[in-house]
Amino acid sequence: MDAERTVQAYLGHGPRLVLLLVANGLAFLVGVSFYVHSDPSLRELPTLLYPLFADSPAALALVTLSLATLLPNLGGRVTETPQNRPLAYLHTLAFVWLVKFGLWTVVALNLRPDLYVGFAGAALWDYWGIMLTHAGFVIEAIVLPVFGRTTRGALAVSLVALLVNDAFDYGLGYHPPLKYDPGVPLAALSVGLSVVAVGLASRTFRRLDADG
Repeated sequence: MDAERTVQAYLGHGPRLVLLLVANGLAFLVGVSFYVHSDPSLRELPTLLYPLFADSPAALALVTLSLATLLPNLGGRVTETPQNRPLAYLHTLAFVWLVKFGLWTVVALNLRPDLYVGFAGAALWDYWGIMLTHAGFVIEAIVLPVFGRTTRGALAVSLVALLVNDAFDYGLGYHPPLKYDPGVPLAALSVGLSVVAVGLASRTFRRLDADG
């Protein structure tokens, strides 16, 4: 109940919810700018492949849409927000993308701390700033099961989508830009995180119906 009260206080309050949506929107734009100016760049890919390359902006876009579904229910209880099968897919995809790439960032940066950890200059953002912002991904993911639902189909589609993303990232070399070659270790850990993210979704979300 404590979690529900906390989520209700923030996501059931119009100005706070709108502020979070705006913050996510701004973070999305920052993320897109990063991938536009990275090497490889979004400019080198067909538009339909953008979500597979720009992993963090994709997560932010999904959670922003997920949270925006609360807007029509303002004034009511967050836990009583109407649900249906398409929304179950949206909430589940948002959750797994946030968890996967929030945790992936922690893992990726700490596999080679010698290249990232520091307390001056660019390291303040390249390590601490990025770690902090991506920790926010996991925090946002935690609130989604309070009001969202999932289904077996949504979980299966989410797992397939994450594994396709892994194949795109490491099979074709379009993983998020790093200061080192990820090699097999990070690729294997990324696949493991895909499974973990979907497993957590299965455990934390309530099912939309008995059939899932």
